[in-house]
Amino acid sequence: MKTKKVASVLGFLTALFFPGIALAQTDPGVRSNTGVNAGRPLASVTANANDLAFFQTGLAQFNEHQTVTGDNPGLGPRFNLDSCGACHSQPAPGGTSPASGIFPNVGPNPQSQVIANGVVNGSTNTIPYFVLANGPVREARFPFFFDQFGNPNPNAPNGGVEDLFTVSGRADSGACSLQQPSFNAARATNNIIFRIPTPTFGTGLMANIDDSTLLANHAAQANNGVGISGTFNHNGNDGTISRFGWKAQNKSLMIFAGEAYNVEMGISNELFTQDRPLPGEDQLGSGLPASCLNLARIGYPEDITHSDGTSASTVTSDVGLFNTFMQFLDQPTPSTTSPGGATSIANGRRLFSTVGCAICHTPSLTTQPSKLTAGLGNATANLFSDIEIHHMGATLADNVSQGGAGGDQFRTAPLWGLGQRIFFLHDGRCSDLLCAIEAHESNGGEASTVEAIFDQNLSSSQQQDILNFLRSL
Repeated sequence: MKTKKVASVLGFLTALFFPGIALAQTDPGVRSNTGVNAGRPLASVTANANDLAFFQTGLAQFNEHQTVTGDNPGLGPRFNLDSCGACHSQPAPGGTSPASGIFPNVGPNPQSQVIANGVVNGSTNTIPYFVLANGPVREARFPFFFDQFGNPNPNAPNGGVEDLFTVSGRADSGACSLQQPSFNAARATNNIIFRIPTPTFGTGLMANIDDSTLLANHAAQANNGVGISGTFNHNGNDGTISRFGWKAQNKSLMIFAGEAYNVEMGISNELFTQDRPLPGEDQLGSGLPASCLNLARIGYPEDITHSDGTSASTVTSDVGLFNTFMQFLDQPTPSTTSPGGATSIANGRRLFSTVGCAICHTPSLTTQPSKLTAGLGNATANLFSDIEIHHMGATLADNVSQGGAGGDQFRTAPLWGLGQRIFFLHDGRCSDLLCAIEAHESNGGEASTVEAIFDQNLSSSQQQDILNFLRSL
């Protein structure tokens, strides 16, 4: 751990230090599923047959593999994967990135693995260099468009998702011929950044926190003395606080679901009604070629409300079902004893607030009344987030702006379920909590002083208590 001169800010914490520690602190690692309700519906949903039918239908659709034509049509022409659940699967459907292994070997060589679930099936894809067998599931973005010489142009911001795969070469893709993005060129010019899936547990509760509650919490954290300010990203349509996505760029779960269906799987829907080209094809080119349009041969949008459905849940569009599934997902239940025991976890929770982590990672917020299901109304959301965007400095900056969030601003990541995550931070660069904490120290970052307090003014055993507390969540 680093040493820093922060005595002027840290003097009030001197009494916290206890010398004579024998062992260094370590991340206890991923906690088991035992006794944890991650991925389960709210109790009020389970108690209502209609709500439960919607949840279960949404869960099934969330895990379903999409195809270009056939039973689940609409995949492509560009996509990252063919299933929501494949990316959002740790530790349960609706979660965050697993340790990859979900991408098959692809390409035209004889060793290619031909599978039926959408990625290969005769395609010409190759696995990008950043998709590793034990690494996180990642999407890629180019912060800047390339100039005529193949260099990133800082005067031409990009930031859109560069889908990993195409349907070209598949038996069901017709004459569509597309190239994968120039990932190797982007690596050579340092013009590529990554994102991993955000967990969606408890997001219905997050959606039901009124703006006034968020604004009051912001005011209560002002004048904190450690350099944390923060602000909110706002929806461009009605001006209210947006809250979903790594930069809180999406106002609602419905928009979040519709955008993901279109961007990550290439499936048009009632919110995003057209096939999506790459940013360069759309903004600098002429869009997708005609041979790559309407591949499902069902017209647009490909996902719709089903007037021929036989029940309320089967009438609902896929995006509507994804939305309901996420709304009804309960927040994970933390452990009171694992890892490290109850005393260590309780002490870690206290220290988490004392050193200043809870200024941004607000332990809980109360929701407003809800018509959707009783469990969402007047509930305590133990999210450990203020839903604000904060300047995280040069270390974490990705130079991508989304809504009102600039290149180094990110939403305070909710910490519920942290104990079962494999990868941390927006790009999955860390698989150890200490690595993630260290990354909060950065030139221009609001969290630098708080990270210094953790670093310099806590003993190893106190740091271990905080790590145990975080893994208990």
